[in-house]
Amino acid sequence: MATFPAFLNALAKRGVHIVSVNNYLVVRDSEWMGPLFQFHGLTVDCIDKHEPNSIARRNAYQADITYGTNNEFGFDYLRDNMARETEELVQRSHHFAMVDEVDSVLVDEARTPLIISGPIPRGDQHEFYDLKPRIFKVVEAQKKLINQYLNDARKQLEEGNEKDGGLALFRAHRGMPKYKPLIKYLSETGNKNVLQRTENYHLQDNKKEMPKADAPLYFVIDEKDNSVELTDKGIDLITGEGEDPRLFILPEIGMELNQIEKDSSLDGPAKFEKKEELIRDYSTKSQRIHSINQLLKAYTLFEKDTEYIIVDGKVKIVDEQTGRVLDGRRYSDGLHQAIEAKENVKLRTPHKRTRQLHFRITSACIISLQV
Repeated sequence: MATFPAFLNALAKRGVHIVSVNNYLVVRDSEWMGPLFQFHGLTVDCIDKHEPNSIARRNAYQADITYGTNNEFGFDYLRDNMARETEELVQRSHHFAMVDEVDSVLVDEARTPLIISGPIPRGDQHEFYDLKPRIFKVVEAQKKLINQYLNDARKQLEEGNEKDGGLALFRAHRGMPKYKPLIKYLSETGNKNVLQRTENYHLQDNKKEMPKADAPLYFVIDEKDNSVELTDKGIDLITGEGEDPRLFILPEIGMELNQIEKDSSLDGPAKFEKKEELIRDYSTKSQRIHSINQLLKAYTLFEKDTEYIIVDGKVKIVDEQTGRVLDGRRYSDGLHQAIEAKENVKLRTPHKRTRQLHFRITSACIISLQV
């Protein structure tokens, strides 16, 4: 069906793109339909056959009809927007495109933006491996605690004590919402309603009761915001004996800078040095806490063979909507490295967000580019 409109629009010699989500289909169709177009004097190529940023891929875009997957078209668009010289560009101006499996491309695939990140040294990778034993320790402690609360919830709810049973169930859910025994228990009739009522109670009055519910936990997971936060109890557990008790606590930098400024015993150079030391300490702790949080996410919110798989020693993301493996994509903000540390996967080309470009196609065919 694509041959007629593709041929018609290719006559303008400004290029036609035929887009699909499947690498096999674009290669197959370009080979099957190529002779038909070539018989009528048109050139045909497929970008998925050629390496990115190569002369062959640039030539593929110069063809009258160019086949390719949406990811490859998208990443080439991003790379072109990062190019320093016009000679580095591979795409030409956009004229006409047809999208195969439009629901997958414009709905399912569009949920996850394409991200290109710059390479960094291996130094930051080691921090995840260094912090991993601490996180493993706190996650195991939390699991034991969640089992205890889950047993308490069963007992209390069987006795008709919804207040205490609901609180125990709520704490189990706040502590590890993807814990399989908890999910199984919540699937039983009535238990999810008890959890919902308890949650509503703790959310009222600007979450006034929430700190009491969270206090016994080592860390708290907000599944809706996809965030994890260590509690004071958790910080105490991962802080080694003899270490600075504030090792995983950010300083109140504004207040402390103000105190340094008001300190009359310090002269100008001494104040400057103290401020610089405080800012360095804040930066180091901020990165350490970020790595801790990403490791906690990796251990509690991302499950192997569900959110990702390991193929040829590499972590590959699985699309939650379609179940397809998203080749070439990586979790951002260090989460991918955290998962690799969790799975003991050694990075070959580690990445971190340095300069990020985001590309998203919506169902209205709106393209946005952000730096």
